[in-house]
Amino acid sequence: MPNLLVTGGAGFIGANFVRHWAARRPADTVIVLDALTYAGNRANLAGIDVPLIEASICDTDRVRKILRDHAIDTIVHFAAESHVDRSIDGPDAFIETNIVGTHSLLKAAKAEWLDTGIVGGRDRRFHHVSTDEVYGSLAADGPAFSETTPYAPNSPYSASKAASDHLVRAYHHTFGLRTTTSNCSNNYGPYQFPEKLIPLFLINCLTGKPLPIYGDGLNIRDWLHVEDHCRGIELVLEHGRPGETYNIGGGQELPNMAVIDAICTTVDRAFAADPALARRFPQAPAARGEASASLKTYVTDRLGHDRRYAIDEHKARTELGYAPSRDFASGFAETLDWYLGNEDWWRAVLDGSYRTVA
Repeated sequence: MPNLLVTGGAGFIGANFVRHWAARRPADTVIVLDALTYAGNRANLAGIDVPLIEASICDTDRVRKILRDHAIDTIVHFAAESHVDRSIDGPDAFIETNIVGTHSLLKAAKAEWLDTGIVGGRDRRFHHVSTDEVYGSLAADGPAFSETTPYAPNSPYSASKAASDHLVRAYHHTFGLRTTTSNCSNNYGPYQFPEKLIPLFLINCLTGKPLPIYGDGLNIRDWLHVEDHCRGIELVLEHGRPGETYNIGGGQELPNMAVIDAICTTVDRAFAADPALARRFPQAPAARGEASASLKTYVTDRLGHDRRYAIDEHKARTELGYAPSRDFASGFAETLDWYLGNEDWWRAVLDGSYRTVA
């Protein structure tokens, strides 16, 4: 797989994957395709030598030209609208990007790899990155999601991802396109846009802003460090069987409140250990010796809020040799260190100035 096209490669997970791949396989060619919407950021790729093409995945002709001009043999498809709250406020963008955009990529891949009769066209790979949210919500005592769990998406976001999963499956079974799909649990780590729970609450602890907790705060998620997710995708590309789906989880099933408490406690300990943090972040409660937990505030629950997600990763373990390398405590400690060391990045994201950087 020497020539990869990574869609959404300037976003959170995509950029981490590009960094992971470039570090492990420097001889390979990696091309990033990203529309650079609000969550796409050139700075996420700083320091690595990869071309970034600013374009929409919905532009099928443009995608075909990229595949042809760069002799792309592997598409790793991250590009998606992914925030549930935004999908409730404005579902149209999710339908356009996640469904229409995925279909555009599939059409382009089929046209360039299969319809043209290119030598080895059927050996090309289209890998689709999806979410565990397509499976719906689990009961407290229900078994974890496996690859055979029936789809039951409950938000416009998860419904759009479910539709894209089905399209990928259909292009394999109908046209013979070599596809794989991975469904991941909740990611966290470097470069995550601060609308998701962990970066939002971490930054709010540092800047003294409220920590808005939906409902009772007891919704449960399986937490996956983004680097473990990238390793899982790499294993799917190396060993995954065409037409198959693989669930990639972190093995860390935690209620939101436990995650929030861990964020607050870890931030407070960091301030206690390093007095310089109080000078850098004077608005933080921890700068005054107060508990970050004092920022907690309860807000009206999200519409249709799924209660619990959990991943059964047995298939990925047995077929691919996948296993997460971090527990939540170590993964979050790394994440906190990264955000403390990259204040310029997240402040530029928060004030929007990164949008004006070429």
